[in-house]
Amino acid sequence: MSTIAHALVSALSMAFGMGWEILWPLILGFALSGVVQAVVTKAEMSRLMPDSSPRSIVIASALGAASSSCSYAAVALARSLFRKGADFVAAMAFQFASTNLVLELGIILAVLIGWQFVAAEFAGGLIMIALLTVMLRAVMTPELIADARRQADRGRVGRMEGHAAMDMSVGGEGSILARIASPKGFTAMSHFFVMDWASVWIDIALGLLIARALAAWVPKEFWQAFFLYADPVGSKIVGPLIGPIVAIVSFVCSVGNVPLAAVLWNGGISSGGVIAFLFADLIVLPILDIYRRYYGLRITLLLLGVLYAAMAGAAYMVELIFGVAGLVPQQHSAQIVEPHITWNYTTWLNVIFLFLAALLVWRFLKTGRPAMLRMMNKPAPAEAHRHS
Repeated sequence: MSTIAHALVSALSMAFGMGWEILWPLILGFALSGVVQAVVTKAEMSRLMPDSSPRSIVIASALGAASSSCSYAAVALARSLFRKGADFVAAMAFQFASTNLVLELGIILAVLIGWQFVAAEFAGGLIMIALLTVMLRAVMTPELIADARRQADRGRVGRMEGHAAMDMSVGGEGSILARIASPKGFTAMSHFFVMDWASVWIDIALGLLIARALAAWVPKEFWQAFFLYADPVGSKIVGPLIGPIVAIVSFVCSVGNVPLAAVLWNGGISSGGVIAFLFADLIVLPILDIYRRYYGLRITLLLLGVLYAAMAGAAYMVELIFGVAGLVPQQHSAQIVEPHITWNYTTWLNVIFLFLAALLVWRFLKTGRPAMLRMMNKPAPAEAHRHS
């Protein structure tokens, strides 16, 4: 076998090993997300985000955390909410929370890098939403918001438009627990579970492959020099600035960038750099192109600048707070697994959660919803938009 072919096979096998390690957290995260989404109706979301007041931002963040973790679906849904009358700043807070404050992201971070990064991700996420709100309120003049709305109402197609437009949640009377336990609730949960998997599996697979390729082919010395690992102060300064740039050119969105974050952490990037890298899934090149289609070039450049400044600022603050509290791990030792499967707790958990996944997929298929998968990337149906 040639050297190149051997390297490719090695990268694929190692990517499978890492995928096997995070399989049960992914299934658990998407199942819990499906439960939450099943009782939160999209029809009510725009009504709950009429302005950029602290109350609306908190509600937008909570609704975002309860939504899909697919970056493309989050961006499409944020535009849909904006077109229906939601405040632009609140829609951006929703968009960020739906990709960075979701359960599955935290679970995978805990498995691959450690619980400290879960705490840093969520604490930093709240800080970033606050910074994002303040900065967008300062720069988004009424004229710019009106321009963004005119561009949004043109209805140019991005990605996952159909997925963002679907509302499969269970409304009506009864408590949340009663709705979840009902047959309709279980059906809705299965729909969200399958649709979320279908929307992010490519990003997850791409993230695993790139992570293993970087871990196998890029010398650790390169990363350490790139991130100024030998300079404790310099590494903390450049980490939050370089992390988003690496994310922008990686093309990987959503939870797919967690394996890459693990490789960067092992390579010597600062903890703040890891957090900034994770936050940057909403400014990768494909997403920037979608912003251009949705809101125009001027708003896209403004969003890029504000998001970059907010994520870097939040990463600096988290690094400082967690450093003072002694919560930053001293060893750069994320879990980059070897390409083999053994009968350990991970395998048993995978077997259990694969059974749960099979049950949800069976329910999805039984209720005649495979056609929904074909609609995910199609343009959303015409909507009646309410402007505030």
